[in-house]
Order: sequence, then structure tokens, then C-alpha cells
Amino acid sequence: MTFVTPENDLAARSGASLRDLMTRMGHSTTRAALIYEHTAMERDRAIADVLGKLAEEALKDQDPEGSST
Repeated sequence: MTFVTPENDLAARSGASLRDLMTRMGHSTTRAALIYEHTAMERDRAIADVLGKLAEEALKDQDPEGSST
């Protein structure tokens, strides 16, 4: 299991480059920084999936018969 610290996770989500993450963490290799980038991408996908479902439900609530009018 990989432990991801919140501050580096947030830095990755904010758009920090691989080099930025490496500098923040004090690493000379890309391995650890790539873990944060990968985790951020997974979370972005999960959040987008949930938001999409919520949007679909909200639209159905507005037009329960799906008539789109």
C-alpha cells in the first residue's frame, strides 16, 4: 500500500509538474512523484463519475418522463 500525504496530493491536483512534485518531496527519482500524479488522476475520475451521476439524477428530477421539453 502506498501512503499519499495530503499536501503532496493537493499539489499534484493543483497541476504541479513532475519536477515540482519531486522538488517538494525531496526525491531525485520520478517514482514517488508519479504515485501522486496517478492518485490525483484516479480521484479526478472518481469525482467526475459521481458528478455525472448527480447531474443525470437532477435532470431526471426536472423531467421525470424524459420528454426533454
